[in-house]
Amino acid sequence: MGSTSVILVATDLSDLDRLLPFAFQQAQQSGGRIILLHVLGSAAGTAGDPRDMRYYEPTGAIDFAIKSIEPSRMRARAQNIPCDAVVREGQPAQQIIAAIRQFKAHRLFLGTRGRSTVSKLLLGSVAEQVLRSVNLPVITVGPEAHLEVAGEAKKGVVLHATTLRETSCPSAALACQIATNRHAKLVLIHVLPSLDEMQRDHLPIGFDSTAMRELRILAAEIGAAEACCHEVDVRVAHGHPAIEILAAAAELEANLIVLGSTHRSVLHNLTHDRTVYRVLAHARCPVLTLRDEVGAEVLPYPEHDAISL
Repeated sequence: MGSTSVILVATDLSDLDRLLPFAFQQAQQSGGRIILLHVLGSAAGTAGDPRDMRYYEPTGAIDFAIKSIEPSRMRARAQNIPCDAVVREGQPAQQIIAAIRQFKAHRLFLGTRGRSTVSKLLLGSVAEQVLRSVNLPVITVGPEAHLEVAGEAKKGVVLHATTLRETSCPSAALACQIATNRHAKLVLIHVLPSLDEMQRDHLPIGFDSTAMRELRILAAEIGAAEACCHEVDVRVAHGHPAIEILAAAAELEANLIVLGSTHRSVLHNLTHDRTVYRVLAHARCPVLTLRDEVGAEVLPYPEHDAISL
């Protein structure tokens, strides 16, 4: 590898304890550098801490944020991980995107919180703008995500939910690469409409479906192209995409969910019924979203051969 991998962690301060174990693991595996970013909302110059205390004086809010981040920065450095803290004012999504450009980040960590109004706004607006605007892997860590215990005997699983479009190949290749780095099993899943709907339209279902044949072709292609993935499984499900993806992840005890996305697929079609955000918020493992080839108006992403979640 050439330059040092840069891991940007966008935090609201309440999610540091959840985000840092994953970010530390990434930094140790890739020899990367961590940037901890906290954005203070510019409206009225206020910002809230995890206990919902309000500071109406910008300087005080900045000082509070820096002091809150400092213990995390010191924890990283105690583990020999280069780590810096950045506090900015402004619109969160815009500041996150600006930081990705400035620091030439290789990947981004985002936290999601519970079901409060503020959390929904953060997840729905900030995450959506960021995911639509950047062209690098975004790892989202929800409140139910957990880091596997070191030395666990069971084999890891990477679950890749694919739209089976031509543009989904890059995210499938990345999922294969991650699974190989982790010596994990890769499972490709595609969610079809409900059984009733497909039977009503006289379409083949399950193992006989066109999707299953395409999944097998995709599995063979990425395995051959990447010379990786010693173990690849494929499956189709019928029903609501978010429910089926989460159910499969829980059943398989997946360590990572990978969602490929383009403006015409996951992040375009599924955000209308909040599918992506349901997966991000409720997954019991991190969710990596990679925006596949979509043309202009996105940030270029560097090589991500060091990703090994």
